Amino acid sequence: MLIDTHCHLDAAEFDSDRIQVAESAWAANVRGIVIPAVECANFGTVRNLAAQIPGGAYALGIHPLYVARAQASDLDVLRQAVATALDDPRFVAIGEIGLDFFVAEIASGKPRERQEYFYDAQLALAAEFNLPVLLHVRRSQDVLMKYLRRRTGVPGGIAHAFNGSAQQARTFVDRGFALGLGGAMTYPRALQIRRHAVEIGFDHLVLETDAPDIPPAWLYAPNRRNAPDQLPRIAQVLATLRGQSIADIEATTTATARRVLPRLAV
Repeated sequence: MLIDTHCHLDAAEFDSDRIQVAESAWAANVRGIVIPAVECANFGTVRNLAAQIPGGAYALGIHPLYVARAQASDLDVLRQAVATALDDPRFVAIGEIGLDFFVAEIASGKPRERQEYFYDAQLALAAEFNLPVLLHVRRSQDVLMKYLRRRTGVPGGIAHAFNGSAQQARTFVDRGFALGLGGAMTYPRALQIRRHAVEIGFDHLVLETDAPDIPPAWLYAPNRRNAPDQLPRIAQVLATLRGQSIADIEATTTATARRVLPRLAV
């Protein structure tokens, strides 16, 4: 079995066939799908969707690209939602949270300072409730880690779509994080990601799609939608890169997902 540790199944791209997409993933042996929230407005959506699909799970958090329209009071809403969700076995993490300095550099209205404020506040919640985090990591690895070092109670989690240096990768792994590998790994020119796939310890890797985004190489075309049923082919790419069997990939990435997300019930 496989676990898609990062899938935005609530996105508008799935409005016409969301349940069928989840069923297709299940038929492809994807027996767990983690759906992260991005803002307070979709907390209820991801919770309800996770309950509707087999193997569904969810995380609650405020994405760095949504902090421009968030209010400080949203952090209170998040804290209450997390406290309530602790009784829900499908709730697994704080996320998607983090920093995106690529967009902060090219767009107005998303300054680094505001992203850092919301990121640090959400790390504090993760430490308070002893919950792992799903990290959005884009040109921000060192600053993300700076805040993590200050929040000693955060028990790790997943560095989603990680594309930092080898040294940065080891720093996250040493901190209790797994690295999320998905569609980007399937491109031959993604040399750094493919090196991580081979060189990082096998028990520190998990699989993800980030669907509907980051389509694998075989779906690359304008308006092609990624989906969680692509995870087996992504897993096969990892198997080929590492020279291991697909059975090994399935067993180890699933075990790692369960280790870094201890509440994951699938």
